Amino acid sequence: MAATETTFDATRVIADLEGLAALTGGPDGARRLCWTDEWVRARGFLRERLAELPVTVDVDEAGNLWAVLEGDRPETLVVGSHVDSVPNGGWLDGALGVMAALEVLRSIVAGGRPPCTVALVDWADEEGARFGRSLFGSSAAAGTLDPDSVRDLRDAGGERLEDVVARHGVDLDRAGQARSRLAHVRAYLELHIEQGPVLESEGLAVGAVLGTFGVERHRATFAGQAAHAGSTPINHRRDSFLAASRFALDLRTVALAHEGGVCTVGRADLTPGVVTAIPGRTELLIDQRHLDADHLAAMLAEAKAASERAAEAEGCTVEWERIWQIEPIPFDDRLIAEAREAVTEVAGTDRALPSGPLHDAAEMARLVPTVMLFSSSTNGLSHTKEEDTPREHLEQAARAFGITAGRAMELVVEGA
Repeated sequence: MAATETTFDATRVIADLEGLAALTGGPDGARRLCWTDEWVRARGFLRERLAELPVTVDVDEAGNLWAVLEGDRPETLVVGSHVDSVPNGGWLDGALGVMAALEVLRSIVAGGRPPCTVALVDWADEEGARFGRSLFGSSAAAGTLDPDSVRDLRDAGGERLEDVVARHGVDLDRAGQARSRLAHVRAYLELHIEQGPVLESEGLAVGAVLGTFGVERHRATFAGQAAHAGSTPINHRRDSFLAASRFALDLRTVALAHEGGVCTVGRADLTPGVVTAIPGRTELLIDQRHLDADHLAAMLAEAKAASERAAEAEGCTVEWERIWQIEPIPFDDRLIAEAREAVTEVAGTDRALPSGPLHDAAEMARLVPTVMLFSSSTNGLSHTKEEDTPREHLEQAARAFGITAGRAMELVVEGA
């Protein structure tokens, strides 16, 4: 029997989630946007609960919060996720994994000193909602964050990423030193809501995760000619927004041509952005995802070709700028097997599925054996105030996570 099975209390996970929601939520959803005062308050809530445990808590060079429970050996199992949210987000996204990790620590402490070291991590800025660059903290720790590629990213208010993170104690040029925290890490586990409809549509509470989709995220800028909206005939216009609109419709066709692929235009900015002027410039933020690297590459090439055709049709030009990219990343077969067995024990079902959304686990999987578990998502909704999961499903997912954590400790010790 795994060390966490008899002492893990899933009801405390839900109680902590409800407490966090009461502190940093409301009728418009979660208010835990990273690098803001609300995010700091959310971390304060977590710190209060960690203060009840015999753990060492600190923050690394990239802004990630760590709580380390020393074991008989330095080899380390890491459990965690992120407390930051998108604006007006849900009460479970990210927070479920952090509060389940907190309960893993509690359950281990109740059973005595662990055979290996166990660390909780709350990754900084998983969402990337403010600056468009997801997985900030975990990519810094994994060594894939290029400071020069992100320092001049700006939020909606025009603030630079480098300046904002500095106010929270992060020197961007030293963020990569967070890698030192992973010196003894031998496995990583994360619990998350699915954020999609698959489990719910199959009547399932929880599933194991096979890996994460690859992502291509770009800015496409269509340039035409600004002109007066009243005096310029339709057939004399070089309307950048019409070109961008043609492209957005074609982007859906690109996704449908690659089974399992998705393409999204998440934002459109028009210049000059007034009702009396034809848009001379339109910027689109584009997100493309697929589990297969070859399909993802083809989707990107087809999207660029579609943008050229759309621009030419409206007398415009288009330029592309890569914001961020991550390849498809599979999880560890042995840990997947342990997670599936735990799910079967708790829920009586066995389901494994890929993850379309990004997660910090994708960065960790580059370095150490990694697996995730998903709970169902009501109506498949996330990143919205309507995000929810039946309490019974949350409890089953948390329990399966606790069992998997206990068995992962055993694997860490075996491999030490």
